[in-house]
Amino acid sequence: MKEKITIQEKQILVSVISSILILGFYSLYVYQKYIAGNPEILNDFKFWGRSFLFLIPVSIVVQIIIHIIFAIINKIITNEDFPSITDERDKLIELKAIRISHWIFISGFVLSMGSLTLNMQPYVMFITLIFSGFIAAIVSEIVKIYYYRKGI
Repeated sequence: MKEKITIQEKQILVSVISSILILGFYSLYVYQKYIAGNPEILNDFKFWGRSFLFLIPVSIVVQIIIHIIFAIINKIITNEDFPSITDERDKLIELKAIRISHWIFISGFVLSMGSLTLNMQPYVMFITLIFSGFIAAIVSEIVKIYYYRKGI
């Protein structure tokens, strides 16, 4: 018998897909607009600072818009409402996913600092930080799906 995908799992899948698309399109945009014509910019700390500071609000706003559109489409198609109350199981799953995601990000942070101690270029540190945050977010969402399916 095939299990029905829950509303929480649908939200998680939307979040994973949108995170991948946001980082992919943003990376492509930054590469084409700034890096392709001027590879020396990779060693400019001001460039990396601006790139980070711009990525954060852009990804937040786009995630919010995508989740609103998903909620509207889901309501139209399935006539299901999102649960307004999170129970203890949801909170426990969230805490476990956050713990794993923090460990992944901290590991990426240590690797990025290690790249500086090994005299690598500064852009290696920034790319490692960005991708460790991205991987931590994706793994966190996958862990949530795992715990919703498996149970705690």
